[in-house]
Amino acid sequence: MIILGVILLIIGLLVGVSLLTTVGGILVVVGALLWILGATGRKIGGRKHYF
Repeated sequence: MIILGVILLIIGLLVGVSLLTTVGGILVVVGALLWILGATGRKIGGRKHYF
């Protein structure tokens, strides 16, 4: 999710499409949040690790 967000963010910045930039930024933030919560051992959506 983080990689997809970064790719969309870069494409959005290069092409100038604000929708791609916004979606990419949201995916990066959500992916990082899920990664941090999963690394601390908290269950997310019934799973101990969120991949």
